[in-house]
Amino acid sequence: MPYPQFDRSRVTLRPLSERIHDLNRSILLDPNNLQVTFRHPAIPVLAERITQAAVKKASIIAFCGAHVLRKGNGPLLIDLMAKGLLTHLALNGAGAIHDFELALIGATCESVARYIRTGQFGLWRETGRINEAAILAAREGIGFGEALGRMIEEEQFPYRQTSVLAAGYRLGVPVTVHVAIGQDIVHEHPNFDAAATGQASYTDFLVFTESVAHLEGGVYLNIGSAVAGPEVYLKALSMARNVARQEGREIRHFTTAVFDLIPIGDDWRSEAPKDDPRYYYRPFKTVLVRTVADGGESFYIQGDHRETVPSLYTEIIRRWQSRPA
Repeated sequence: MPYPQFDRSRVTLRPLSERIHDLNRSILLDPNNLQVTFRHPAIPVLAERITQAAVKKASIIAFCGAHVLRKGNGPLLIDLMAKGLLTHLALNGAGAIHDFELALIGATCESVARYIRTGQFGLWRETGRINEAAILAAREGIGFGEALGRMIEEEQFPYRQTSVLAAGYRLGVPVTVHVAIGQDIVHEHPNFDAAATGQASYTDFLVFTESVAHLEGGVYLNIGSAVAGPEVYLKALSMARNVARQEGREIRHFTTAVFDLIPIGDDWRSEAPKDDPRYYYRPFKTVLVRTVADGGESFYIQGDHRETVPSLYTEIIRRWQSRPA
C-alpha cells in the first residue's frame, strides 16, 4: 500500500517581482575588459591543451556547478563556445535555473535563510516555466538543455545574449542539464513532471556521453561541481570506453582539470587512502586520479571561480589568437 504523499497542489506560488534578488547582471564578466590577477603554473598548460584539442577537433568539455555562473563567468563560456574552444558545456539543475532567471529578469538568487522561514523558498511562478521546457523536451525527444535554450532564444527573453543555454542553442553547441530530482527549486512546483524531467535529463546524459566518446586528445574540466560533474563523467566515460574497446579504439590520452575552492595538498595524482577525508572528495579520486591513470594527465587549480576561470579564459584566447596561420 503506498505511503501517504504530500499534496503539492496546495502550494502557493508568488511572482518573481515580489522576490528580493541577491544577484543581478552586474556580476557578469566582460570578455573584452577582464582584470586578471590569478596565476597558476597549470593554467598555461591547460590553455595549450585546449587549443591543441580544438585544432584536432577533439572534445573540450566543461562541467560547471551553479556558482561558476553566479560568479559571472557566463559571457566567457559563451565566447569560448563561439570560437570552438568549448565544445560541450554541462550544468546541474541549479546552474540552469540561474541562467534562466538571469535571461528572463536580469536577476537571480534568493536568501534561503529569509524565505525558508515562511515556506516561500523557491516557489516563484515564472521560474516554474522551466518545467514546461522539460515537458516539451520529453515530447520531442530532445535534451533538457536544448529545450531551455530554445525557449529563451525563441521567446526572446530580454537578456538572452548572456545566457549560456540560449548561446548553446544559437551556436549548435550542446549545453546539457543533469538533474537530480528533489534538489532543485522547480521540483517544488505543482507543474513539475518527474517523468518528463527524467527523460529530458537522461537524453542530455546520452548527449554528454557522445561528447565524452570523442575525448581522446581532448580536455575535461570539472569546475565547481563536487558530485554531479565527477559522477556523470565517470559513467559516461565507462560507456564510451566500452564501445571504443569493441571498435579497437582507445580513450585514454586526454587532460583533466578540477577547479575548486578547497585545498587538497600537492599530490593530487595519487589516490588518498580511505582513512583520509579527501578520499571521499569525488573530483580528486575520479577526475584527477582514476580516469587518467592509463595515459592521461590531470591538474588541480584552487581558487575563487571569479579569478580562476577568467585566468584560464584569457590564456586560451591569447594562445588561440597567436597560433600560426
